[in-house]
Amino acid sequence: MASSDSEREFINDDYTVGWICAIKTELVAARVFLDQEYELPGYVSANDNNNCALGRIGKHNVVIAVLPHGEYGLSSAASVARDMLHTFPNIRIGLMVGIGGGAPSEKHDIRLGDVLVSLPRDGKGCVLQYDFGKTIQSQTFQQTGVLNQAPILLRTAVSGLESQYEINGHAIQETIDGILNNNARLRSKYKRPNPDTDRLYRSNVIHSSTDNISCRIFCDDDPQNVITRSQRDSSEDNPAIHYGLIASASQLMRDAEVRDKLVAERDILCFETEAAGLMNHFPCLVIRGICDYADTHSNAEWRGYAAMAAAAYAKDLLCRIPPNRVEALKRMDIFAGKR
Repeated sequence: MASSDSEREFINDDYTVGWICAIKTELVAARVFLDQEYELPGYVSANDNNNCALGRIGKHNVVIAVLPHGEYGLSSAASVARDMLHTFPNIRIGLMVGIGGGAPSEKHDIRLGDVLVSLPRDGKGCVLQYDFGKTIQSQTFQQTGVLNQAPILLRTAVSGLESQYEINGHAIQETIDGILNNNARLRSKYKRPNPDTDRLYRSNVIHSSTDNISCRIFCDDDPQNVITRSQRDSSEDNPAIHYGLIASASQLMRDAEVRDKLVAERDILCFETEAAGLMNHFPCLVIRGICDYADTHSNAEWRGYAAMAAAAYAKDLLCRIPPNRVEALKRMDIFAGKR
């Protein structure tokens, strides 16, 4: 006898973790880190336009959704999250996992392939919507709204994982290598690129958007264009994990001088285009693998690996969280936090 809609919805209640990606590359990375992948749900709400992947990581059942092809930004991310909750109403914690643009500085040695985790500083938020506020002449950007924090359960798990990494190091690179050894077709796109392709250009060096010539030819003609950085030694984690403020807006950051201004004012570590659309109604932890430096020198070579590194960190984090702690949380409210 066929299952009723109510029985199918009950099966959907088994899923308590919502994982959102922006692009296909991030979805592929998320799926290959599942310990087990399940069939698509038998029941999907009429209000849900997502095409989800389902599976298990550790002891958690996870729903993975991706933004529609060709779309990005705050509103698209918010729509995907709301749709997910219509079909999977028992989701208690959220993750936004994917790639982003790093904001290196003298204080933070951020490299391509590193992982950025959104955490609050000085009692403030962990995600800054930098196009939601006001700019006054000769003054710094003034934020006029505050986004919700990631759930405390996720933030305490981050602290526990951070201490584990500090004592024992992490195995992100080894984990990625193991997955790619079993998925030969993914190696060319998702393996770690040659470190020589990781170039940080000075803020005043602009790669023309109309010029398809490689930066190695167009921007490397003067050695002074590239900031010299020493290689990491064997005592340092590589990729490194950084914790702090992530900046979010609907437009891509591709201006190194604006990037550096915001870094100086707010100590931002990463720029991306979805998280601010989620925090107030789908409180989540934002995890970003660095694929470029939020400037005009886009680096497609690192996108696959950066997505894998972020997914590897997310899996390590989930494996530290007991399922009963997740089940003790309140369900997310589809209509909460609308602005």
